[in-house]
Amino acid sequence: METTDKKNLRGIAKEIRKHILRMTAEAGSGHYMSSLSSVEILVALYFEELRHFPKDPCHPDRDRFLLGKGHTAPALYAVMAESGYFLVEELMTLRKMESRLQGHPISHRLPGLDSSSGSLGQAFSVGVGIALAGKLDKKDYKVYIMLGDGELQEGQVWEAAMSCAHFGLDNVIAIVDRNRLQCDGDTEDIMALEPLRSKWEAFGWRVFDVDGHDLDSLLEVLKKARVVRGQPTVIIANTVKGKGVPLIEGNLKYHSAPLSPDELKKALEHIK
Repeated sequence: METTDKKNLRGIAKEIRKHILRMTAEAGSGHYMSSLSSVEILVALYFEELRHFPKDPCHPDRDRFLLGKGHTAPALYAVMAESGYFLVEELMTLRKMESRLQGHPISHRLPGLDSSSGSLGQAFSVGVGIALAGKLDKKDYKVYIMLGDGELQEGQVWEAAMSCAHFGLDNVIAIVDRNRLQCDGDTEDIMALEPLRSKWEAFGWRVFDVDGHDLDSLLEVLKKARVVRGQPTVIIANTVKGKGVPLIEGNLKYHSAPLSPDELKKALEHIK
């Protein structure tokens, strides 16, 4: 999908943030802070970089996207709805019985999902398999996998990273939502990840660092990542948990606790 109007992309990002806040408030649960940190990443992918077909979600030549941090489903659902996979009105069914929009993505219930996710670390391994299949089938699609930084504490992530480099999977582009917070605190206090860039490089990856909320920079680095050959690529996107809503930015009190009606009103008023 191609779009060059950056002003329009920024407007879409604001709408996505409003959707996230409204749908999680309606559900009375959901990880809106983690969703808010990933908004620009998903907007850059779905409205510019990804080759995808909302009216034909199983198109064999589509790029694949897997959400490792499955609890960020509200952001993914909102972007998919705005992209045309389903009606925006369906977003308000988040986490309700029989809804296609569960707390973590379920691929067989919602067309457009390339994998279910929820157990941290597993989507990355699934993505390796999809990338290997693409190589065997001589397909030119890319496999994008968005990982949470807390998710990188899972050993399975590094097994998958090692496999990607070993098999020369240059069709894999991983994106780390580096918001530095997880449910129990700062990632560096729970299980330190730094020096993160050096770790990925040691595993044989091409590494890019970027401001994960700067759409211009994100689009530039995504284009660079697409043309890397001979090794997999990882983009470390430095973000802020709860981005766009000062009330909750970086405040773990709001990790998944529902916003009150007054807090929701203030949050929406801030996103103009």
